[in-house]
Amino acid sequence: MLTCGGSGLSLRDVTPEATQDVCERNVPGIAEAMRAHSLAITPYAMLSRALCMQRGRHIVINLPGSEKAARENWDGIVKALPHAAKMMAGGGH
Repeated sequence: MLTCGGSGLSLRDVTPEATQDVCERNVPGIAEAMRAHSLAITPYAMLSRALCMQRGRHIVINLPGSEKAARENWDGIVKALPHAAKMMAGGGH
């Protein structure tokens, strides 16, 4: 599941908290990869509070609200997602 927006520093940005409320397990490497990829493009990436968490056999990924930033963040993680899905389905490495 992808969310867009609400992961910045304004008082109305509550997407990470909402994600934590409905998910069981943190998957910090995906959010770290998004920030690292985005930091190569803009220093503002360090202001992101986006999370990636697991709920059962699903992943919830917080993407930025701007379409440009969301596409850039997606590009930084998309190659690893099929392997993540395989692992959640009980597959091996």
